[in-house]
Amino acid sequence: MAEYTDGFWWNDGLRLHYRDYPGGADGRPPLLCLPGLTRNVRDFEALANRLAPDWRVIAVDFRGRGESAFSKNPASYTPLIYALDLQALLRELDLTAFVSIGTSLGGLVTMLLAGSERDKIRGAVFNDVGPEVERAGIARIRGYVGRSGNWPTWLHAARSLAASQGQAYPDYRIEDWLAMAKRLYRLSSNGRVVIDYDPRIAEPMRNVADEPAPDLWPMIGPLKDAPVLVLRGALSDVLAPATVERMTQVLPMAEAVTVPRVGHAPTLDEPDAVAAIDRLLAKVLKG
Repeated sequence: MAEYTDGFWWNDGLRLHYRDYPGGADGRPPLLCLPGLTRNVRDFEALANRLAPDWRVIAVDFRGRGESAFSKNPASYTPLIYALDLQALLRELDLTAFVSIGTSLGGLVTMLLAGSERDKIRGAVFNDVGPEVERAGIARIRGYVGRSGNWPTWLHAARSLAASQGQAYPDYRIEDWLAMAKRLYRLSSNGRVVIDYDPRIAEPMRNVADEPAPDLWPMIGPLKDAPVLVLRGALSDVLAPATVERMTQVLPMAEAVTVPRVGHAPTLDEPDAVAAIDRLLAKVLKG
């Protein structure tokens, strides 16, 4: 188990949290790990355990998740605000270079950072996300996010996850669902297992449910000269194969890898994902 320290920074009046796994003493750029909509720093434990201390790994809790403060204004739960929070973190840590590893929402935030911090991005992983997001996937996510579930035991929570997300991980056994539950949920003060995020993160999604999706394709253009990895779960309902193909056309240095028997989103410890991330980091080292 790789050692880490808990760090905090402030932006917009909120105290925000990150995990810092030390490494990269030879000058390698840190890996900035950005989680999905309802996830937190624990999603990157396996990746950090594998790559630190060769690489410094910084995993972020977006506002309203994990150990980061909840916002009093739910309208601030948007990718643009998360990107502004991260810009404050880059200043706080004086990071002049990094590799972004973004799962789902984290990949959308990476696109925003590409516009403002392109000179600092040495490479990027888009984990089951692209400039176009499939409506079916968004509808499914909108259907569960923000529901304040709670369970008497971890086993109950794991079985609930298996029932709701089994289509995305058809090969998971109960121990896998237990591990996922402990990444996604937390124990409350009364001993119940509860979600580890502010339920109000769902409000901005509901408010724009009927609006046309913005055109995000121009946002990945700045990364055309950077090493990029596009991971797609073979069973994903969020990232379509056609979107992946177009991303590789827009980004000449991008590699596209499909992770078999997984939906939205790969957990980054699958053999195909591990090998692909290692290839990307080798490209980063070559400059």
